[in-house]
Amino acid sequence: MNSRILVVEDNSLNAELLTEWLETEGYEVSSATDLDTAFHAVQQLRPHAVLLDVQLGGENGLSLATWMRQQPSLRHIPVIAVTAHAMVNERDRILLAGCTAFIPKPVDFNLLRENLVRCLAPSEIQSAGG
Repeated sequence: MNSRILVVEDNSLNAELLTEWLETEGYEVSSATDLDTAFHAVQQLRPHAVLLDVQLGGENGLSLATWMRQQPSLRHIPVIAVTAHAMVNERDRILLAGCTAFIPKPVDFNLLRENLVRCLAPSEIQSAGG
């Protein structure tokens, strides 16, 4: 079974790039372009990991990670922030909000692969219902 990844990204070009790369890597991919859709998708799809843009238009994407950490059935799902906010203090804020890892834009796909492999250890996938 392939790992399910939810891509939460409001920029269609970035979402398409991430989706195509993830599918090439063998992942099942779903996407959301705003927080309302993302909240619903996480609950319905139970992804094995979430790739989260921190700034979704006028919305703070980190609220999804914070909310997930408060939900007993979702808190184990890794959330990887994918963002243009690469300053050290921003990285700390992102991790404190509940993200598991941080990937700056433009995306280094080798770094993303390393983080996905680390986050999607067999015990993590089993915990997510896979």
